[in-house]
Amino acid sequence: MNIEKAQLSIKQLKEIQKQANEARGSIIKMTSLAKSGHPGGSMSTIDFMLTLYNMINIDPQNPNMETRDRVVISHGHISPAAYSTLASCGFFNIDDAISQFRLAGSIYEGHVEPGVSGIEWASGNLGQGLSAGCGFALANKLKNIDSHTFVLMGDGEQQKGQLGEARRFAVKYNLNITGFIDYNQLQISGDISKVMPQYILENYLSDGWDIIEIDGHNLIEIRDAILDAVQNEKPTVIIGHTIMGKGVSFMENKEKYHGSPLSEEQLSKALKEIGLENDIEKYKKLRSEFNTSNSNHDNNTSNLDFDIDLREPIIYKDKTDNRSAWGNAIADIASKYKKAPIVVFDCDLQGSVKTKEFEAALPENFIQSGIMEHNTAVVAAAMSKERLQVFFPDFGVFGVDETYNQHRLSDINKTNLKIITTHVGLDVGEDGKTHQCIDYYGVIKNLYNFKTIIPADPNQTDRIIRYITGKYGNFLIPMGRSKLELVKNENNEIFFGKDYKFEYGKADLLRDGNSAALFVMGTLTGRALIVAEKLKEQGISLQVWNVSCPNDLDEDALKKAAETGTVFTYEDHNVNTGIGNSIADKMMQMGLNCKFIKFGVEDYALSGNSDDVFKHCKLDVDSIVRRIQEAL
Repeated sequence: MNIEKAQLSIKQLKEIQKQANEARGSIIKMTSLAKSGHPGGSMSTIDFMLTLYNMINIDPQNPNMETRDRVVISHGHISPAAYSTLASCGFFNIDDAISQFRLAGSIYEGHVEPGVSGIEWASGNLGQGLSAGCGFALANKLKNIDSHTFVLMGDGEQQKGQLGEARRFAVKYNLNITGFIDYNQLQISGDISKVMPQYILENYLSDGWDIIEIDGHNLIEIRDAILDAVQNEKPTVIIGHTIMGKGVSFMENKEKYHGSPLSEEQLSKALKEIGLENDIEKYKKLRSEFNTSNSNHDNNTSNLDFDIDLREPIIYKDKTDNRSAWGNAIADIASKYKKAPIVVFDCDLQGSVKTKEFEAALPENFIQSGIMEHNTAVVAAAMSKERLQVFFPDFGVFGVDETYNQHRLSDINKTNLKIITTHVGLDVGEDGKTHQCIDYYGVIKNLYNFKTIIPADPNQTDRIIRYITGKYGNFLIPMGRSKLELVKNENNEIFFGKDYKFEYGKADLLRDGNSAALFVMGTLTGRALIVAEKLKEQGISLQVWNVSCPNDLDEDALKKAAETGTVFTYEDHNVNTGIGNSIADKMMQMGLNCKFIKFGVEDYALSGNSDDVFKHCKLDVDSIVRRIQEAL
């Protein structure tokens, strides 16, 4: 922040007060016109928001400049306040925001979205905004950019546990971050102290933040608090005592108006009270004339790949685990740089997720987050939008299942996150059903912008890690825990050797045959080859395909497999949501006709040696051989 620019004069503050009055009119117009929305909190936040945007370093003509201050709006339902503020500051025409609010096809959605100029982060899932702010602030710190991050929050969302994680993270890394809490003391169900008692001030103090309390409608106090917070060396939260529905007497201190718009009669009365013209008919006409084809939702990331020296692949000749291959690959790439655009997080699992070598190569880019997966998932995702390759390694049940909601919001934000999950499938064995992540593929398949790549052995793992390190976009790379034999061809040569090049979407034909085809992925690939060898001894010729990219299946491979007349899928994942369903769905779309049988996990498994667990689930080699024989 430019402190000199931020020293707003009394004259400037009077102009902002006028803008705030007009913004309140815009808020109630757009919500009434849409017959939905959240006017109450928007009206209690607007004074702070308008003052802040008049102080920060941000240019409406160049809203993506790297040195800008960031503003994250955590309680995204106050989008009417955000749109009114940004329009007042010259980002776009207020008429568009009012007339198109919550209109299908418009960028002015019910909760803030980054498709609107000046909005950094889509929100609405309460409690995640402070984590996103930490991500932006940490990215700027690593890049030595002198900017400040502000996170605007509601008081009700302070009940969320992820905020505690974010508070501790901000203090540990001493981030240039200021929070603002719109303390109107009302949420949907009424008084926040009755819905769920909380100690907001004490919680921030106990986690190491400094506190400033102000009248959230007094512009002088707002200005001075922002200046004090920005110049403070510690993360600071401003608690603004506000009034829900501020400015319209019959709306004030009424929780009803958290999410209820005004009727046309109430709108007329409210506009008269705040001294503004009732021009709602103008906006009705503009709304009826809106053409969705003129609305721009494009957020193209196809040309954002990274120019990173990926170095030559490591060729493994002996049995090892995929997680070690991942750790070795990212450390090898990082060792080329003194300052690389690569960041690796850890949630107190460094020895298991194999990131010690990376920390040794680039210690300042290794971020220890503790056992705080929800916060880490969002911090990492927000950082990834700042031209950094960010990796979030974790166990499958934590890195996918526990944090799915966080990844969903990140996917909406078109982030660039690389999730590396170890300990997936039944390979976790002794850790038991709570840690056997058998559903990760089906879970992440719900996210439209995530690609899942599942390596078969350490050599393929190395190539996949180097591939995604050069690519922009969200990727999940899952792998098991155990050491694996290297995948070899029929001549006992390393399949993913020096001449192998990973090609996204291409299936690997590991064994040819004409009796039937078997599709496999990940940890079970080595077992599938043993199955093929045993069946061959009995006169059954089995095609074996390794599928590493189940989101984008190889149509040529499916055609060749279907020609055998029988297709099997083999995986240690939920049989109802795994690769079997994806392949069956794709083959049906392609009009391929054959007998189709899925082998997968049919119920939660046991705790025990992984070989015994596979046997219990009838997924060991002998069981699969027998089941294929029976099917044929």
